[in-house]
Amino acid sequence: MSPTSATSEVPGALPLLGHALRVLKDPLGFLRSLPAHGDLVQVKVGGWRGYVVCHPDTATRVLLDDRTFDKGGPVYDGVREFLGNGMATCPHRDHRRQRRLLQPAFGQDRLPGYAAVMSTHIDEVTGSWREGQIIDTAKEMYAITIGATVGTLFTTGLSEPETAELQDALDSVLTGAFRRMFMPKLLRKLPTPGNRRYARASTQLRSTVHRIIGDYRRGDTDQGDILSMLLAARNQDGTGGLTDAEVYEQVVSLLMAGVDTTATALTWSCHLLARHPIVQERVHVEARSALHGREARWDDLPRLELTHHVISEALRLYPPGWVFTRTVTRDTELAGHSLPSGATLVFSPYLLQHRADRFPDPERFAPDRWFGPTASKRPRDGYLPFGAGARQCIGNEFAITEAVLALATIVDRWHLAETTSAFPRPLPRMALIPAPVPLRLRRRDHEPALPANQPNQPNQPNQPNRTQP
Repeated sequence: MSPTSATSEVPGALPLLGHALRVLKDPLGFLRSLPAHGDLVQVKVGGWRGYVVCHPDTATRVLLDDRTFDKGGPVYDGVREFLGNGMATCPHRDHRRQRRLLQPAFGQDRLPGYAAVMSTHIDEVTGSWREGQIIDTAKEMYAITIGATVGTLFTTGLSEPETAELQDALDSVLTGAFRRMFMPKLLRKLPTPGNRRYARASTQLRSTVHRIIGDYRRGDTDQGDILSMLLAARNQDGTGGLTDAEVYEQVVSLLMAGVDTTATALTWSCHLLARHPIVQERVHVEARSALHGREARWDDLPRLELTHHVISEALRLYPPGWVFTRTVTRDTELAGHSLPSGATLVFSPYLLQHRADRFPDPERFAPDRWFGPTASKRPRDGYLPFGAGARQCIGNEFAITEAVLALATIVDRWHLAETTSAFPRPLPRMALIPAPVPLRLRRRDHEPALPANQPNQPNQPNQPNRTQP
């Protein structure tokens, strides 16, 4: 069948505005509605036009051919403003060299050492909580992930005030960057409070990271951490390596991925377990049998299977990276349609991971869907929280390791209880974050674990098992 010249345009576009009002009012609901109109559909927002990939097979082709479908479009153009040309944002022409230089820092042989640093910080944060305390869940998860990420990036460490400043700067940059994506370039230069806050945070972030890089360069010793490996990286012929500017871009990319996205995944996981207490008890039984009250460690990971599946299900329901863009680099055909060079593609893990044909009852929180021989996390099934192909997130195992160690430690030590009947509303920002809803902590030190369902049995929570607000 020869390709057609036009894609299906999503109905309901308004003159001048296009689909802008629907996108602004309910972006996630708008995304979920798109597969009904085709595997590749056209949307308009103001004067911008893009093509949304709605089928997993089409998304897989896009992700596996990063030469034809290169990183670009509104999302990456906006992110490059503060991440620069690091591996997370660079175009195809720069990616292979950067990935080859960074890959040793994320080899399997390095993960046990990183996990030890993670476990220490997880123990410190969860050990500081008190019986009956009501926590800002996102804030506590950020405390875990920034400590663990900074500790693995920089063994020499930062002082507590420096770490707090770095977290504040990163939060402000991420918040500002999302807003600026939708601003005309002229408005980004105006001295508004938001623009000034973003500029201050960017300057502080750059200053802190460059100071640390300078200290490492002068020290000229291998600290056994990620930054040492970045500074020591060389091209295949033994020449070159990363400049200070390139090291900065990689470090900030790793900070964003290691802190923001992992903290978001953990926050969602905690809220989902609080909403589904029977699943939470099963996780507690698993964690208690493996940990016996101490913090989770690298060697415990094989015994934390259900905990891993809870993280996987949270990433399916609420992927932190919920929408991405690509730029078509040559005239091509996709899903039976002709696309011109320069066209913008949009793909959304959130959309694909909520398809009922790939994930039955997709709004249901069901960690048991990942058990058994039929469970699959392959890209062609639409499970894409870390992307796929050559551009798959280099730190995906790092992130999963940290999330599983943290969640197991938390649930072994603390019972997470809801303080309201309202489940957090998803807020589409740079990451898909939950609206602030506190949780109450109950200490488990002397509390016997309740009988738990068998791992491969369907969930039978005593509250509705729906996660959508």
